[in-house]
Amino acid sequence: MAELAKNYDPHATEAKWYAWWEERGYFHGRADDPRPPACITIPPPNVTGTLHMGHALQHAIHDALARWARMRGHNVCVVPGVDHAGIGTQIKVSAYLYETTGQQPHEIGREAWLREAHAWAARNGGGILKQLRALGCSYDWRRERYTLDDGYYHAVLTAFRRFYERGWIYRGERLVNWCPVCQTVISDLEVEQNEVTGALWTLRYPGLNGAPDVLVTTSRPETMLGDTAVAVNPRDERWTAAHGQQVLLPLLDRPIPIVADDYPDPAFGSGAVKVTPAHDPNDWEIGVRHGLPVLQAIGPDGKITAVGGPYAGLDRYEARQRVLADLAERGLLVKEEAYTHSVPHHDRCHTAIEPLPMEQWFVKMRDLADAVLPWYREGRIQFHPDRFREYGVEWLESIRDWCISRQLWWGHRIPIYYGQQSGRVVCALSDEEARAAFGDEPYRQEEDVLDTWFSSALWPFAVLGWPDPSQYGYLGGGQVDAGSLATWHPTTWMITARDILYLWVARMAMTAQEFVGQIPFQHVVVHPTIQTKDGQRMSRSLGTGIDPLELIAQYGADATRLMLLIQCSTTQDIRFDAEIVNNQIERSATADTCRNFLNKIWNAARFVLLNLGDQRPAALPTALPELADRWIVSRYQGAVAELTAALEAYRFDEAVKGLYEFVWTEFCDWYIELAKPRLRAGDAAVRSVLWHVLEGVLRLLQPFAPFLSEEIWQQLGADGEACLVAPWPTAEPARRDRAAEAAFAQLQEVVRVSRNLRVQAGVEDRVTIHLALRAKSADDRELLATTAGYLQTLVRCHEVDLAEAAAGAPEQALAAVAGGVDVYLPLAGLVDVAAERERLGKERDKAVADLAAQRAKLGNASFVDRAPAAVVQKVRDRESELLELVARLDERLAGLSD
Repeated sequence: MAELAKNYDPHATEAKWYAWWEERGYFHGRADDPRPPACITIPPPNVTGTLHMGHALQHAIHDALARWARMRGHNVCVVPGVDHAGIGTQIKVSAYLYETTGQQPHEIGREAWLREAHAWAARNGGGILKQLRALGCSYDWRRERYTLDDGYYHAVLTAFRRFYERGWIYRGERLVNWCPVCQTVISDLEVEQNEVTGALWTLRYPGLNGAPDVLVTTSRPETMLGDTAVAVNPRDERWTAAHGQQVLLPLLDRPIPIVADDYPDPAFGSGAVKVTPAHDPNDWEIGVRHGLPVLQAIGPDGKITAVGGPYAGLDRYEARQRVLADLAERGLLVKEEAYTHSVPHHDRCHTAIEPLPMEQWFVKMRDLADAVLPWYREGRIQFHPDRFREYGVEWLESIRDWCISRQLWWGHRIPIYYGQQSGRVVCALSDEEARAAFGDEPYRQEEDVLDTWFSSALWPFAVLGWPDPSQYGYLGGGQVDAGSLATWHPTTWMITARDILYLWVARMAMTAQEFVGQIPFQHVVVHPTIQTKDGQRMSRSLGTGIDPLELIAQYGADATRLMLLIQCSTTQDIRFDAEIVNNQIERSATADTCRNFLNKIWNAARFVLLNLGDQRPAALPTALPELADRWIVSRYQGAVAELTAALEAYRFDEAVKGLYEFVWTEFCDWYIELAKPRLRAGDAAVRSVLWHVLEGVLRLLQPFAPFLSEEIWQQLGADGEACLVAPWPTAEPARRDRAAEAAFAQLQEVVRVSRNLRVQAGVEDRVTIHLALRAKSADDRELLATTAGYLQTLVRCHEVDLAEAAAGAPEQALAAVAGGVDVYLPLAGLVDVAAERERLGKERDKAVADLAAQRAKLGNASFVDRAPAAVVQKVRDRESELLELVARLDERLAGLSD
């Protein structure tokens, strides 16, 4: 067994072991492997993306589960890959081409632009997968997939055609999210809600033919140009007489009806709302219910259309100002008040989106949703936490048709072809198929591409080779693993954030049911969102984002993984405690803690190896006479059982915290300290126990901190090739000794109390003490008699005076109780009692005076009311500190009293 270096160097260790694991093929799974399968198809990051903290957390979980499954004897396959990221990539490529050529996409043309885009993606894409290697992710890189590779492209078109043939894909007009700058429909997930300080305007719509005037309130007065009704709640008695009557639309002088609908809230404003079906989703639904006309007042370019009459051609925001001025001039602008509200923006270009009625391609979702609802209701797909399954049921029950067309060039072009003479519509998987279908008739292909989420919805089975595993079960290097789909689908885990549970996870369930007749994954693990330490969204553009690679550079990959997992609970989001200055990490207390933990393990392992020498100790004896040995082996068994249960429940924080507590406190602080004198005495049993527990700890650590665990494990001379494929520890009930744990717990209490008495007396650690113990029961006396050596080691006492409780207290001693044991620290020869009382008395007087000064400040209303809150809080904190100090001094003085 080799000696470990004095200090742990994470970066040298990480580079060495990752390359070694890859060379030996440990990350690769094979479909013909007879072991039980375990599979993850990672959520594909954007091809042009870079690692952010959400990715880092997600993949720390991915890899922990993959490594855990591998150690439990599973045939593990983790398929990495990237998404072509339709609109994001199109924006970046277009910007690059404009910078380098000065040309806009329409000047280059579609085919030339696509050639440039593919070349750009090849040069700049996929970097995030390299970053995942730096995190230590043990993925099967031979199986790397891309949503625009040939096999995946074929899968996407095949899925489209099958939906089309089922009559589930249609072209129709619906209200969609439209970006006036990017000139495309965008998905709900690409919409970010930004807080905007604006105004609410109350407008008067004059009544016609005896109808009352109606007051409506809006934050978008320019949309009134497209109003086709005013709605009131049928239960609002103020408006009962107005049902079916009309008002005059101001400025355009167009009569519009007053309709009764459940949507308006009688408690808000006048209880009446303007209805613009073309520019608001709720108004669209009102319009459908009442058969209202749809008048589009704002065009795709963000300008007012001919519907707006004299305002036509104005930008929407310019039109707002003109409309308000004209309303005010006519006396129809009743009120303006400040209003802060959420406004939907495109997350790419940060333009306020415009809900617009457009003819687009849609998928009918009702039948697809009904097919998977039983999976959700019956828990066939298990969600962790389960509340997200219940939310999924609600979403599926109220699902709407899905707009799948995008006005882009980058992506999967919709495989619909139009005959230019006959008007015939053909769905074909290739131009060759279309040519055969149309013969001599000229034809053209649909210009739009599919929503990126349409292709992503096929991910779990498409990356494993669907629709033809014999051709598309990629294994890298031109090889095919034809059994991939049959072996690994359904996959085992899908680990994701909550924001895509519906737009992606539920759609994967629907496509899997339709195309392969199986659930796509057995478990959906929903991880928390990482926020700044004050609960804000992390954003590099706002200066609050953190680059995980910077954390890895500063702390190492293992500490970064532990730092993320130790905070990964099932109940709340993570508030990352890093101090950020100019997007740079100054420090993170949690990361410091995790790095210190790894250093603690390294130092403990170094100590063990130095004391074991060149020879691996004998196997752990069946019988262990020494209490400390029985205790630590039993506690190790408990740690194995508890950590395994935590992982089975996906409670990563509990798993890491439990391991931390066992290693740091029980193994290092207690057992290793007790082992030192026994090692000096040549005790063989302690050598075996140290090796056995340390080797098991390293295997428990492997899913969370793979590099350090591999480095140390390789030096221990353990059986097997690598810690990465060593068997996961299993609890041995025969080794669990509850009696030893109870006895040792009693001893620990005596040690803690004895140490507290030492502190109370002000005795330095280097000074040995005399300890007197008075035990009430014979069992306690027997325990203390057999472990007196432990006390001498742990409390640094040269003598232990053990007697029955009836023996009474020694003279001039501090006293405390530890369960059924009275603990005394005789002070004779340790301290000058009178001088110590005098010193403590002076310290107490000073503290009391300071306490009075702080209370005087807090009693001064002028100070409390006028001083900054932080200053007042500082005084309150100081008051609390002084109260605790006075209490401690009183306790020490009482102990020194006659």
